[in-house]
Amino acid sequence: MVIGLSIVLLLVLLLPFFVKQVEENLEVFLFLTGFLAAIIGQVLDRPLLAKALEDPINITIAVLAAGLLFKWLRTPLEIGIHRISRMMPFRLFIAMIIIILGLLSSVITAIIAALILVLIVSVLNLDRQSEVRLVVLACFSIGLGAALTPIGEPLSTIAISKLGEDFFYLLRLMGPEVLAAVWLLGLLSMFVVHPKRNQQGLNDNQKSESYEEIIVRTIKIYLFVMGLTLLGAGFEPLINRYLLDVHTGILYWINMISAILDNATLSAAEISPSMEGETVKAILLGLLISGGMLVPGNIPNIISAGKLGITSKEWAKFGLPVGLSFMVIFFVALTFL
Repeated sequence: MVIGLSIVLLLVLLLPFFVKQVEENLEVFLFLTGFLAAIIGQVLDRPLLAKALEDPINITIAVLAAGLLFKWLRTPLEIGIHRISRMMPFRLFIAMIIIILGLLSSVITAIIAALILVLIVSVLNLDRQSEVRLVVLACFSIGLGAALTPIGEPLSTIAISKLGEDFFYLLRLMGPEVLAAVWLLGLLSMFVVHPKRNQQGLNDNQKSESYEEIIVRTIKIYLFVMGLTLLGAGFEPLINRYLLDVHTGILYWINMISAILDNATLSAAEISPSMEGETVKAILLGLLISGGMLVPGNIPNIISAGKLGITSKEWAKFGLPVGLSFMVIFFVALTFL
């Protein structure tokens, strides 16, 4: 079982970078590898299938609704974004996008925040490199900010449920760290995101989505979340056997696997009500930061990369160094401060 799951893990990590067909159909690929992992992990049964069918429903509805609103309200929203962008310096506007989306994601959900990001990026005059960087930084911010309330994303919902705490527990537990990260991401964007010059952007001449495209993306999101549920469940025996007794500092770094696995499932396997608050904080921060490193790490990444045509290599080229830098910063802060 261990060898089989290790092979699946390597396939999930490597194939999107080297096989174009996999990269272009990442949601379906993760759906299939999720089934494979569940079979190898000997956890595929009716309750798991029922959970895998149920988990994506709310997210899928939100994606469909937001996609339709995006199509119907695109023109007035574009006009509003252009007006706001002209009212303040460019670098300040870019920073505010990242900060505000990060803060709002805990209220409007990470998925809706990601779709708003797609709309904003689609009307800004940026070169391709800057667009990729803006999207990656914003998705880091959205993933972190959404974890502050149990309605922001599945990870925070599961964490609150397992810990038996109140609505604002995660805000109290790691609010300062998350808010600091969101502001740092906004500040970083001021130095790495530039107005368009002569390069081809990601969204030049982008046409409005058809209803067919909206439906296809919605189905892909459903399959993606279902696949992550199965993938996480398949790896849960491995996690229970090797990770639960690991030192918190080591577990913090091991949790970088959330760059390719569902961080909500990892949090469900790792978090216990008997843990101290600082331990829970270290686990969650490791999962949240790592989730922004690669496209499969978080649903906002998948939505943004798919809609804007960002490849896995483009994302990793910027996302990995940013994520590793933040992992080091917060490891030092959690360990010594």
